[in-house]
Amino acid sequence: DGLKVVERFFSVPLDYANPEGQKIRIFARHIIPKAKAEKPEDEAKLPFCGPGFEVGLPSSRGYAGELHTKGYQTLWLDQRGTGLSTPLSPETLPENVKTDEEIAQYLKHFRADNIVRDCEFIRKALLGNRESPEDQKWTLMGQSFGGFCAITYLSFYPWGIKEVFITGGLAPLVDQPDVVYEALTHQVVKRNEVYYKKYPQDIKRVRNILAYLDSNQVTLPSGGHLTPSRWLQVGMTFGRHGGIDSIHQLVFRASNDLALFNKLSYKVLQIFDHQQLDGNPLYAILHEPVYCQGKAANWSAARVIEQHHQFSWQKMKAQADTAPIFPDMFDDYANLRPWKGAAEILARDASWAPVYDLEQLAKNEVKVSAVTYFNDMFVEFNFAQHTAAKIKNTEQYITNQLVHDGIHEDAGDVMKKLFKMSKREFD
Repeated sequence: DGLKVVERFFSVPLDYANPEGQKIRIFARHIIPKAKAEKPEDEAKLPFCGPGFEVGLPSSRGYAGELHTKGYQTLWLDQRGTGLSTPLSPETLPENVKTDEEIAQYLKHFRADNIVRDCEFIRKALLGNRESPEDQKWTLMGQSFGGFCAITYLSFYPWGIKEVFITGGLAPLVDQPDVVYEALTHQVVKRNEVYYKKYPQDIKRVRNILAYLDSNQVTLPSGGHLTPSRWLQVGMTFGRHGGIDSIHQLVFRASNDLALFNKLSYKVLQIFDHQQLDGNPLYAILHEPVYCQGKAANWSAARVIEQHHQFSWQKMKAQADTAPIFPDMFDDYANLRPWKGAAEILARDASWAPVYDLEQLAKNEVKVSAVTYFNDMFVEFNFAQHTAAKIKNTEQYITNQLVHDGIHEDAGDVMKKLFKMSKREFD
């Protein structure tokens, strides 16, 4: 495909306040278009997805292909604690990290503030020797949580950035997530209504499935439990293209199982075992603390949703949840159970460092181009508009034709809009 791939590892401090202390290893895959390899092109670094998920091997098509066609070198970073970057699991914790309190303190080093410090460390290692200060900068591209990271980078290390592209990732600039989940709740209700309008027979099917799960202990092949709460978490799929249809297929299959066998088949149980939290615990552990600055999350989503009777499946149509994390997940997921004590400590912790600097963002001179989705379930539109207004030099393309994963659904159009905005050519 005319691409050169270099797989790189970097040794970085676990705690940048103690740079000579414990080290962790960060992996990044560097992809260089061969036709451009001799030129000092930008490097687009993509802190992609998450929090708590690795990047994976990029395709030569899609948005990666669009970047390479433009001559960008790309650096695909596995965020600390994921993929090949000192991945977190109960078996891989350092020997001196044993108690719940020690685990909690260790995990505090894996938020966006330190992900960005890793990126800046790597930028200096790769580009710091170039003669021109401009050639020492790189371009950031962030999808979803990657956009959150890009805004953190803009807050604290703007001198290292040439330009920023963001898709579905204009982060809510809050210090605690209650208002985020309150807004998300309304989005979830609307999306559920669309689902049940399209598949009205699923109202009864879902209720029957949840009643079965409520009265039976269903153990998954992994050792986890399929409870009503865990079933409703499939609603995360609502926020993606084709999500409503895929959830219907699951409901239809499970309903058929109960009619035929009075139990769920291995095939259905296997689908729930493929939910990724068991292998990516950071998503669950730090999902709420990513919003926290000097305040505690205190299981924000659980508290907010308890106030909305729509989510009581015994009383109403069952409302599938989307992105929130709940305390009972640390019982229902077999490989989250070892993290339960630490997660409780982190939920109560109010000593979180800042992840955004509003004063710096207000005087930002780095060009920011963003594609924003009007019907985004994961980054609520009004929050995105508030954030765009707070970051100087931000331009947006807003569409209601795509949702949160629009860059996957129509990479060509999304990247075209970003590149056009980047030119800053106005009538």
